[in-house]
Amino acid sequence: METVVLKFGGSSVSDNINLNIVAKKIIEFKEKEENVICVVSAQGKTTDNLIKEAKELSAIPNEREMDSLLSTGEQISASKLAILLNRMGYKAISLTGWQAGIITNSDYQSSKVLDINTDRIERELKEGNIVIVTGFQGVDSKLNITTLGRGGSDTTAVAIAAALHSKHCYIFSDVEGVYTADPKKVKLAKKINSISYEEMSYISGEGAKVLHDRCVELAEKYNMPIIAASTFSSNEGTEICNNMEKTIIKSIIKNDNILIVKINKINNPYMLLKKLNLENIKIGSFNVDQTTVQFTANKSDRAKIEKILENQNVEVNINSVTKISIVGSGISNHMEIINKILDLFSTLQEDIVSIDNSACKLSILFNKIIDTKYLNELHDQLINI
Repeated sequence: METVVLKFGGSSVSDNINLNIVAKKIIEFKEKEENVICVVSAQGKTTDNLIKEAKELSAIPNEREMDSLLSTGEQISASKLAILLNRMGYKAISLTGWQAGIITNSDYQSSKVLDINTDRIERELKEGNIVIVTGFQGVDSKLNITTLGRGGSDTTAVAIAAALHSKHCYIFSDVEGVYTADPKKVKLAKKINSISYEEMSYISGEGAKVLHDRCVELAEKYNMPIIAASTFSSNEGTEICNNMEKTIIKSIIKNDNILIVKINKINNPYMLLKKLNLENIKIGSFNVDQTTVQFTANKSDRAKIEKILENQNVEVNINSVTKISIVGSGISNHMEIINKILDLFSTLQEDIVSIDNSACKLSILFNKIIDTKYLNELHDQLINI
């Protein structure tokens, strides 16, 4: 029998009503006599609420303890779903990350999967169980609970699918696939039927919340096709694989979760960069001009950055900004696209910090948060080229 891995996001398992919808979708796969493994996220805003509560206790909570805390959300989802499926007459068992054999390194809050011992999962499948695995988590060599970073349940699902040589990995959420822009911001956004791993990696890396960026890298490494689809619809989703549609522009992403950090009168900028790396702070760009440093980072890392810079006797300016990225294979070879982009942002020239152009991506970084209308205008002008 074939093995299929299904992953359900937080909105899909947000309450008991939605859990029933998820259970019925799982049963549809089970009725095809397939071995079914489900990976689940925490319900709704559970993780956000746990982070908020922890930060009420400490501005920078201990990362090991945060991983222990945040892992509880997925355990609740998995247990509830197993209870429901058993009541509906289908054998099901929930497994935590460590019970499922997921071994990671010890980089708390952003751990990487090193290995998966699939013995327990395979044993439960042979006994006829639907296996429900908590996403987003594993254990390190010392049996400390670790988490894979926000969105890490996607990576859990792809890693398990690769380890078991599954034919597909389905990522279910509240949207029907990958779109040319965020459909919540751009009404005319179109669903993409298929997209390459490389293009999807750029889209995820630029802040789109469709898939965890590391899950796409893992899928490409093991040539594991991903199907991104909706829990609440029977429509076909988007396939992420080696094949791609022959369109220039795949997606346009507006990311407002970025900080520009400017530091004056710093003596050793490269020691600062080392400290940022040691704290697992993801730096987008790092520019040095004598004793001035400017870099970009995620908003979620602001407290860590401020902690590193306190008592440094430097001048610090931190601003929230926007980055717009246009993703598509070979985009750098199409000057008409680049010219249209520059024309559209001509009124914002003074607010442009940098333009980064590569084979599959063109990104524009602004020095402030810009209006969503620019995303809509850009979509209107570019997506049908």
